[in-house]
Amino acid sequence: MVSARAIAETVTDPELPMLTLAELGVLRDVTEDTGRVEVTITPTYTGCPALDTMRADLRSRLADAGYTDVQVRTVLHPPWTTDWISDAGRRKLHEAGIAPPGAAPHRPSGPIPLSLGPTRRVRCPRCGSADTVELSRFGATACKSLRRCDACREPFEHFKEI
Repeated sequence: MVSARAIAETVTDPELPMLTLAELGVLRDVTEDTGRVEVTITPTYTGCPALDTMRADLRSRLADAGYTDVQVRTVLHPPWTTDWISDAGRRKLHEAGIAPPGAAPHRPSGPIPLSLGPTRRVRCPRCGSADTVELSRFGATACKSLRRCDACREPFEHFKEI
């Protein structure tokens, strides 16, 4: 029988089907103990609308492989960060025309400094230019923004740093 972890690592994200939950960093742990499987996931954000689908897909894929006692736990602490996206996941985002996120912003305790200018230049995944503008803070999903490259004039999505 294929390990529960190996199976769980093949389940794709419903909103980013080019990525597995493991590549996205949502899949945190898989444990097996005498026929019982516990999968731990951390959603990209608390109100993620794909969370129920992720749980159902994990249960279904594991059941298809013969695992009948499956529990999917959601853990919100520590909160998910874009730093958890694997290098393979970032490459796949880029290949799909989505600008991968940069490093997650450092969140110090205490007062948060105000930044009035752009904190990071987002490069176009098609031509590589940093001459891009944000068209909408939200794209097809809340974790992406819609941008346009002023060099090649192509619109693209950017996976926001969280």
